Amino acid sequence: MSEKDVPIIADIERMTYTMPWSDTSFYSEVYSRYSLTRVAELDGKIIGYICVRQIADECHLLNLTVHPDFRRRGIATLLFTDILKDLKESGGRFLYLEVRASNHDARRLYEKFGFKMVGIRKNYYIRPEENALIMMMEIGPPSPA
Repeated sequence: MSEKDVPIIADIERMTYTMPWSDTSFYSEVYSRYSLTRVAELDGKIIGYICVRQIADECHLLNLTVHPDFRRRGIATLLFTDILKDLKESGGRFLYLEVRASNHDARRLYEKFGFKMVGIRKNYYIRPEENALIMMMEIGPPSPA
């Protein structure tokens, strides 16, 4: 993901979510030294993106989105698999995320990768108001001391 990708990514975000990230939020991720980002392209057109933040061995999946016209084609799986390799190589041990309780498709995808529910954030989402499930997966073993 680069600065030039942000307007296209932000358009996909607005198509997808009732409370989309702002362009500024994406620019922050592009420039943050703690962020790992990727885009998926088809014929030179961005069709999906992922943003993860890593601090030490703890990682947080902030955003994984695929354009509505390209869902259920394995794009999210490819994005996630690609970034997971980098997280492992950089010493990531745990990966957390929040997901709408009603987002069964996303929950199935995360469970496929080994995420387990570890908590609930009450009324985390607005428009509509809804709880978030906190999910976590272990990426790799602890680093040798």
